[in-house]
Amino acid sequence: MHPIRATARYTRAIQSTAELLAKLRVESIFVGNVARSAWLGTEVDRGAVDVLALLNGPQKNQLAMMASNRGYRVEKDELEASVEFDLVPLHFVDPEGEVRVHVLLASNALYGRMVSVGLPTTSYETIRVPSREDFALLLLMSDDHDAVQQLAALPDFDRRAFDDRLVAIGLGGRVIGA
Repeated sequence: MHPIRATARYTRAIQSTAELLAKLRVESIFVGNVARSAWLGTEVDRGAVDVLALLNGPQKNQLAMMASNRGYRVEKDELEASVEFDLVPLHFVDPEGEVRVHVLLASNALYGRMVSVGLPTTSYETIRVPSREDFALLLLMSDDHDAVQQLAALPDFDRRAFDDRLVAIGLGGRVIGA
């Protein structure tokens, strides 16, 4: 795993979000650009910060309220519009510009397992990312086949575990094999 590389603004957003979730005692993993940085060495310098979190309904409201009290901008209309998407949309306010933060609720067993087996990053122990295989699965669902191949080429990538997960969720036709 690589250290997370991010611009100063994104570093502040990532660390602040990790601290916010830790204060609420919410188990989470950073996905998207943060996980890509950890596994593939890219820099986080644009887009949203995406987090997959084990949250229940009351905690979702508590997260929005606590984020608002910690300097995040929380739009009531966005919160209401995102209810059916199991998402808490936040805006990390920073002097260099806001950073969009999406806290996605781990609303099924697959996502719940991904969060529970997430790995601490080499940069920050409180910031966890999905395993290589789980991140490859998320990338596959996003049709980012180049990144899936990059992950699959890593020496410790467990192709069998990855393929078993694909079969378990009904995507056996997409296994990459040995």
